[in-house]
Amino acid sequence: MLLTPEQWLIGFLVALIVGVSKTGIPGIGILIVPLMAMVFGGRLSVGATLPLLIIGDVFAVLWYRQHARWDNLRSLIPWVLVGMTVGAGLLWYTGVQGSPVDWLNVIIGALVLIMLVVSLARRRWGDRLVPPSQVGLASTGVLSGFSTAVSNAAGPIMSIYLTGMGLPKDEFMGTSAWYFFIFNLTKLPIYAFLSLVLPAKPMVNPTTLLFDLALLPVIILGAFIGKWLLPRIRQSMFDNVVLVLAGASALKLIIDQIH
Repeated sequence: MLLTPEQWLIGFLVALIVGVSKTGIPGIGILIVPLMAMVFGGRLSVGATLPLLIIGDVFAVLWYRQHARWDNLRSLIPWVLVGMTVGAGLLWYTGVQGSPVDWLNVIIGALVLIMLVVSLARRRWGDRLVPPSQVGLASTGVLSGFSTAVSNAAGPIMSIYLTGMGLPKDEFMGTSAWYFFIFNLTKLPIYAFLSLVLPAKPMVNPTTLLFDLALLPVIILGAFIGKWLLPRIRQSMFDNVVLVLAGASALKLIIDQIH
């Protein structure tokens, strides 16, 4: 599979966004999903994106690991694993069933928009609207696990969740860094297994691996740019950028499938 100059240009942009999103502006990371689909198509783009994300995760963990709020993270882990299990099953099912529309992206986009509305409403009415509960925690964990498994699109869900917790920028970055590093590594054997049992519809192939390797320097550049940006962004602007980008990208996921 030979990539065109346009595809490589999009790949360069994706790699830069990966680095910036992991160390500076998390909300921009969801833009990776539709951009990578333009290069490889839906299913293969999911597997091609994962190594890029893990490289970015390494820098995020190295720089922000000491700021993680493990109390927020530990309570999510069991529910995330449930969501990932469901997502892996759905990836297998869609691998053996053909459909012209990727309804997974439509569902994820709709759920992100719902969470965005809830997050904005909480700014006005506070916890009276959506008080913290085990049900809310479980829903967040399952949805983020499901969306990260099927399309690497858990960014908006986790961004909205952590923003709702009122975390300062450094704690936000540290907690999200560990979250994505742990669960992105967990997806590696899942995608490898699906590629092995469904060779006609793989999650990864030699072209995607060479693509990821070639873009390694660009991710590193983006990581340093993101680290430079983070302390220069006001907390209120940081929160607003995260939410706006999450909403815009969720709409993009939906519109691309139903137009």
